[in-house]
This record gives sequence, structure tokens and C-alpha cells, in this order.
Amino acid sequence: MAKYSVFDCTIVELDKHHSDRKGNLCVVENGKTLPFDVKRVYYLYDVPGGENRGSHAHRDLEQLIIAASGSFRVTLDDGKCKRSFFLNRPYQGLYVKPGMWRDLEDFSSGAVCMVLASELYTPEDYIREYDEFLRFREE
Repeated sequence: MAKYSVFDCTIVELDKHHSDRKGNLCVVENGKTLPFDVKRVYYLYDVPGGENRGSHAHRDLEQLIIAASGSFRVTLDDGKCKRSFFLNRPYQGLYVKPGMWRDLEDFSSGAVCMVLASELYTPEDYIREYDEFLRFREE
């Protein structure tokens, strides 16, 4: 597996269409918007104030994390360096490469975190212990 750094993870601008009378629409298309095909979509909502989510890494999974509503902070860690992103625009997403530890925190009231994932849910892809993550990064 390629060893990516936090600097390989970037903000992606989504295709945005605006109408003064009818609101906005963003488009994500497989093979066009992202460097992976979306196989799963899920979202987090009603996260209580002060709670964190994430606190894990994926061996192979790629993700686009979007603040569909409200805001929150995503901190990525590659085992050597950390980088934080404040997400608060529904027409932008954070592209997360495989092998990154992620923490989601500072959720605003009513925030919705939508995640587009490159693979179906596979428990074996998760690394849930930070020490195991560091060993994985050293392999």
C-alpha cells in the first residue's frame, strides 16, 4: 500500500449550481468529481456538543467528508504529522486518502456530516487503536 501523508488529503470543490429563486444544488458523479467511485454514503447528525467522532483509520478506504449542514473540524494524522480542516461549506468536501487517522470534533448545533466512501462497510478495514495505527504506518 502507498503511504500517503496528510498533505495528500485536500479540499475538493463540488460542482455547484445556483438559482436565486430555488436554492443551490451540488453534484457528485462517479468517474468525474472524485478519484474513486462511491460505493457507500452515510451521514452523522445530532452529534451532542463536545462529542468527538471518528478516532480511527482505514487501511484501504478513500472518503469524501462534507459538512452538508453546519460545521465541524476534521484532524488528520499520518503518524508523523497532523493537519486540521474546518468544514463549513456544503459545496466543498475533504478528500481523505487511505491510512489516515481521523478525528471529527467541534460540531455546531444541527451539523450534518455526509461521507462518501469508496468501499462497502468492512470491519477488517478499520484500525480503531492508535498504537495499532502507528504500527500499520511503519510496515
